[in-house]
Amino acid sequence: MPKSDKSGHPRNSELPGTLQRSSEHAQATFAQTYDSAMGEYDDAERAARTAYASLKHSYEKVGDRWEAKDQAGPSDSQAKGGKDTDLPTAGGVDANASKEHLYELAKKLHVPGRSGMGKGELVDALQKARERKTRQSRSGESNE
Repeated sequence: MPKSDKSGHPRNSELPGTLQRSSEHAQATFAQTYDSAMGEYDDAERAARTAYASLKHSYEKVGDRWEAKDQAGPSDSQAKGGKDTDLPTAGGVDANASKEHLYELAKKLHVPGRSGMGKGELVDALQKARERKTRQSRSGESNE
């Protein structure tokens, strides 16, 4: 199913929940890339991976939504152009961001123990916090 309508606007109902809670630009980036990749590959899974890769170049997952990054670029070593799709990704967390940026996001998401964490630990903790926020959003719980 196409993710955008004939005029090129994202079909909100066709987008993942985290994108439904994100900016229109993030939605359009994902939807247009997905539709283009479907035309190229005719494979929904590959199109979705391509769309997420495109999205992660300019956005990072913060809590239960995608927010614009301060500086565009790949979010992890897999996003730098690796061809092995079995390698782990940072799940939308910008693992290439500075430790200070990751710490500020952890603070925003109330990650406990963040002050004693190294960069890798902050990435892992942010992934867990994002998953928790997404679960809460799906179930209708309060998100602070």
